[in-house]
Amino acid sequence: MLLVILALAVGSMTGRVDVSDSEQVPGESGRVSTILDEAGIDAAAGETVLIQAKGGGLTANDPAFQKAVDAVIAGVRDTGQVTALRSPYETKTISADRRSALVQFEMRGDPEKASEHIQPVLDAVGKAQDGHQDLRIEEFGDASGQKAFDDAFGDDFTQAEFSALPVALGILLIVFGALVAALLPVVLAMTAFLATTGLVAVVSHWVHMSDTANSVMLLVGLAVGVDYCLFYLRREREERAAGRDAQTALRIAAATSGRAVLVSGVTVIVAMAGMLFTGIAEFKAMGLATLMVVAVAMVGSVTVLPALLSLLGERVEKGRVPFLARAKRRGGGESRVWRSVLGPVLRRPKLSLALASGALIALAVPAVGMNTANLTMDQEFGDRLPVVTAYNHIDEAFPGGSDPAKVVVKADDIDAAPVRDALARFRTEAVAKGASKGPVDVTVHHKQNVAVVEVPLIGGSDEAKAEKSLNVLRDEVRPATLGTVDGVDAPIGGSTASSKDFNDKLGSAVPPVFAFVVVFAFLLMLMSFRSLTIAVTSIVLNLLSVGAAYGILTAVFQHGWGAGLVGAEGVGAIVSWLPLFLFVILFGLSMDYHVFVVSRIREARLAGRNTKDAVVHGVVTTAGVVTSAAVIMVAVFSIFGTLSMQSMKQMGVGLAAAVLIDATVIRGVLLPAVMLLLGERNWYLPKWLRWLPDLAHDEPAPAERPTAVVGAPARPDADDRPRHARV
Repeated sequence: MLLVILALAVGSMTGRVDVSDSEQVPGESGRVSTILDEAGIDAAAGETVLIQAKGGGLTANDPAFQKAVDAVIAGVRDTGQVTALRSPYETKTISADRRSALVQFEMRGDPEKASEHIQPVLDAVGKAQDGHQDLRIEEFGDASGQKAFDDAFGDDFTQAEFSALPVALGILLIVFGALVAALLPVVLAMTAFLATTGLVAVVSHWVHMSDTANSVMLLVGLAVGVDYCLFYLRREREERAAGRDAQTALRIAAATSGRAVLVSGVTVIVAMAGMLFTGIAEFKAMGLATLMVVAVAMVGSVTVLPALLSLLGERVEKGRVPFLARAKRRGGGESRVWRSVLGPVLRRPKLSLALASGALIALAVPAVGMNTANLTMDQEFGDRLPVVTAYNHIDEAFPGGSDPAKVVVKADDIDAAPVRDALARFRTEAVAKGASKGPVDVTVHHKQNVAVVEVPLIGGSDEAKAEKSLNVLRDEVRPATLGTVDGVDAPIGGSTASSKDFNDKLGSAVPPVFAFVVVFAFLLMLMSFRSLTIAVTSIVLNLLSVGAAYGILTAVFQHGWGAGLVGAEGVGAIVSWLPLFLFVILFGLSMDYHVFVVSRIREARLAGRNTKDAVVHGVVTTAGVVTSAAVIMVAVFSIFGTLSMQSMKQMGVGLAAAVLIDATVIRGVLLPAVMLLLGERNWYLPKWLRWLPDLAHDEPAPAERPTAVVGAPARPDADDRPRHARV
């Protein structure tokens, strides 16, 4: 508790440093923000108000239309929040059919905080709409879009956070049948999250953080914190039910589940560390935050939890739910359901292996054609947000105008004749080459020797078409104009460019991240179980579950199979950051179950059982814990599948599906079938690998002392037996 309090106190004093705009996106888009930051030019938060005739009525020439434009300008100006207010009659931002016009302005003050001050402006625009019902008057821009996103994102995560804890607590109450025992994992998980929140604030001065990283940290912290406590607590209760005294039960739990938690935690940390190698600031923030919360939860589970159990003693059973508590006592440590499932699996292991692996491969097939993209606002939110509707209407009337490409031109002398000539030719060629229909606006900052060129891209909200226009600008127009002048740097940014640069960087990061996670997980499993076979099968089984999750995601969100069940109609793509994120998270979390189950199997094998008996014992004694942990994770992740943002839906469905598959098909069918078929080869370690560090963590539970036989030879001293067989 002192650690939690100190971490929170230090964190609140130091404050959290978040990822800046220039760090958010790599490539040219990042250079755009860097040049503007270095020049001290704040890219003001721009806003646009669309005034549009409904049906075939008014045009911009009509007095009623002009009156509506004047009402918008007057209302917005009176808020005192705007500057650079421009009439469409001055800027000529009137559509060719004269039915649509744009009032443009910028928000005063810090553009990063503009969303906090936009509400009066939105109210003024709403008032103008109320007074002119024959016209459509809508607003979209940097500040209004950010406010809508923040509100939706905040509401979603508030709903998820408030739902996750009661759901987890309710399931744990069913699992343990006692309120105190059910509260322990939740309390430990939340204190781990709170302590890490403070620690992350300190670390953020070196590796910048974000709200997204904080939310993912909560999600992962709750998942692993509850899992680790559940593993430990169930083993301690099982040993006490077998007749052990409290202290012996705790020591056995430490020697078995406690060590399994350490190996599992280190494996998860290694997986999360993979995100640090992406080179993308948001992923680095998520990776560091999640590996820290896993480390804190892991340490708490093997120190604070046994201390609490020792202090509480029998009081851990306080708050019993009568029916549930009796059911737990009758059930013992084994799962009858999983024993009945294991029967046919072990009788026909080859058939079980073929059916289960065939089903998972079939689920994974749709992932071959996975299409990833940065979701547009209408894909992310549908048409439920007013700003999304406004964006679409503006884009239809003025393609690309609501979200133009931004070219930042830096020169030794921005007013030099060659530079001015190149800028003029760039404006002309952008339209001539078909990248834009114009108008192409140029703002020159003479003192900083920087010019900002805004180019409405043909394609607008159609990402594929807009990207083609961007490529024309970058590959044809720029080299022939600005590229001919020495000393000129002209990176091209904007929303479309940011999306492309992000995806390109992410694509190049996938192979090294995948390789890092797989190789280090393999080495950890090899050293922890001292078996090449188990290390290889662990990786293969985890890859199967991840592949199946990818296939389900693609089928639902890209092809629309069953999309109506989760409210995901018409998305047509997987959000670009999700596949890598899911791989890292799932690979780490699936190791929780794998390490726990295989540890129990190996423990039984070292105690003298044959492989078949050890597999049966390991699966049926851990099935209840694994099922309980999986139900909690699936329930919590499913909450995210009910949120309004499509990216959150995709994350929730992907995580829930993978955990469900992992805890049932993988651990209940594939793992026992594979281990039974391999037999003694499960424990194979080549001589040339025996130099590796020995992290073997399974120890058999203390056996009852055998009855002495008169005349029998004396038993050798325990210290003369192999290390792994000592009690």
